[in-house]
Amino acid sequence: MTSTFYVILAYMACMIGIGLWVAKRKIRQSEDFLLAGRQLGPAMMAGTLAAAEIGGGSTLGVAAKAYGEWGFSAGWYVVSAGIGIFLVSFVAPYLRRSMATTVPEILARRYGRTSHIITTFLSISALFFATAAQVIATSSVIHVVTGADLPMVIILSGCVVTAYTLMGGLMSVAFTDIVHIFFITVGMAVAMPIILHNSGGWDHLVATLPPSQMSLTNVGWKTIFGLILMYFMTFSTGQEAVQRYFAARNAKVAKMGSFMCSCLMALYGFIPAVIGLVALAHFPGIEPNSALPTAAQHFAPTIIAGVVLASVVAATMSSASGNMLAVSTLFTKDVFQKYIRPDATDKQLMTWSKGAILFVGMCAVGIALGNYSIISLLILAFTMRAAGPFAAFVFGLIYEKATVNAGLYSIILGSVAAIGWQQAGEPYGIMAIVFGALVSTVSFFAISKIEIAMGVAPAPLAITEEHRKASGEE
Repeated sequence: MTSTFYVILAYMACMIGIGLWVAKRKIRQSEDFLLAGRQLGPAMMAGTLAAAEIGGGSTLGVAAKAYGEWGFSAGWYVVSAGIGIFLVSFVAPYLRRSMATTVPEILARRYGRTSHIITTFLSISALFFATAAQVIATSSVIHVVTGADLPMVIILSGCVVTAYTLMGGLMSVAFTDIVHIFFITVGMAVAMPIILHNSGGWDHLVATLPPSQMSLTNVGWKTIFGLILMYFMTFSTGQEAVQRYFAARNAKVAKMGSFMCSCLMALYGFIPAVIGLVALAHFPGIEPNSALPTAAQHFAPTIIAGVVLASVVAATMSSASGNMLAVSTLFTKDVFQKYIRPDATDKQLMTWSKGAILFVGMCAVGIALGNYSIISLLILAFTMRAAGPFAAFVFGLIYEKATVNAGLYSIILGSVAAIGWQQAGEPYGIMAIVFGALVSTVSFFAISKIEIAMGVAPAPLAITEEHRKASGEE
């Protein structure tokens, strides 16, 4: 085992220690476990939101894409995420005022049982794939550093993430996320110029790689615009992101924390892309998911390499735990309490929440053993959960004349359109999630207009005066 591995091992042990400490001191009831008692301040919220979203896709995935066909322009994957979260900031106050626990809960208030069931299924299914992507990312780092058998590393990584998520829920995740985001931003920012310098510098990359690999727009403006839309849609409807907004101290904190997170992500964006280019220039033919850890191992001092790879592990563990907790929340509140045991005690909710985390951890490991592309799994997850529900959820928060059928059929039509567009190979370079959301939006407003003209009453608003007062707003 290398010294780098022991740095990573020590980091993982610290995360479990934090989980134990938080579980003992901070968790008293299910709301503490699922929503951190709705007491996250701006810095804590920005940190936990950024750490949840700067995961395997934004580290190993970006480096792998830079190593592959996207080149330097792979950095847009993260910058687009920052822009997407900036746009979600304007929706954030409505999310916090809803006093909800899950995304399907809000849809149920406005559009009824069928919309709730469909959205719950889509959200939970998507998060299994998203969690698997993060487990793959964590395992890729440890596999490169140790040379250990990849399937065994996947199982170990899944067990560690599941363990510390089980211990303290969102409160534990929020505390560890502050550590994660420090390692991610500071560690990577310090390490990237060292890796670049020791590998021959920027001039060496320019001289070695094809001009297209060094282009800032190689990925194409259509894809960049599509990524921005994708992130806006998936962050505004994704449980692991929205759960952070629900957990903010108030609506103002939700908006401020979101703004802070967007700035952090935009600044970070191109760092892993540069490291991916270094790997391509010196190690052609390796597995793309191994680009970042390989470059760090060869061109950074041991301690720096340990910090870099610990920061990647931090990012992936954080995203995986956020996804697990999101599934737990969705199952507990939208399946168990709503349809199986409406009179469940707080203790029962805690027990089932932890059982759901254990189950999703096991399933994510099973999916991860297939060793799929990280970004491909993430885009699949984003498309499943956001394409159909996007219009009904986001516009349903603010549009008073939406009808029940408009919400329901826009969810169905958008989801079917996204699947069909994906199967057709995404014609004209338009991403499936973008096409599905466009169909969802058009059908949402068209059906609402037609039904209102026919005399159908609008669906009741999801955010009532009672919700506003409960959120602390008069």
